[in-house]
Amino acid sequence: MNKKYEKYINYIVNDIEAPYFKNMRDNYGLKQEEYSLVLTKLYDQSVTIKDTLVYDTNGNVTYTENSNGYWEKYEYDNNGKVTYTENSNGYWSKREYDNNGNEIYFEDSTGYWEKYEYDVNGNEIYYEDSTGVIEDNR
Repeated sequence: MNKKYEKYINYIVNDIEAPYFKNMRDNYGLKQEEYSLVLTKLYDQSVTIKDTLVYDTNGNVTYTENSNGYWEKYEYDNNGKVTYTENSNGYWSKREYDNNGNEIYFEDSTGYWEKYEYDVNGNEIYYEDSTGVIEDNR
């Protein structure tokens, strides 16, 4: 890649916002085969693009976008579990897991949340949510 082109790709990476495909095409004049140059730098890892899906190096979908510009983003932990999602409607959610991969916390953009606790065998023993529901089996 020549320096001038690389400088332009870096400019796009620092400037771009979702919807990525639509903006790369309409605002930056990139061709579809050039999208991976931007998204690889944006995600700081090699990506694979198949149709409207962007995959990370572990094969997880990190981004998708439809022809109307609706998009969704996903982030994962080292075990491949979803830790964060966001979409173009402004909805987001985040999750946390314990060392055994059990979900221990969920929260979303509506203010709703859930907490979980597990025994040593991975059985859920406690649940609480933002609506006031509590299930305590400890």
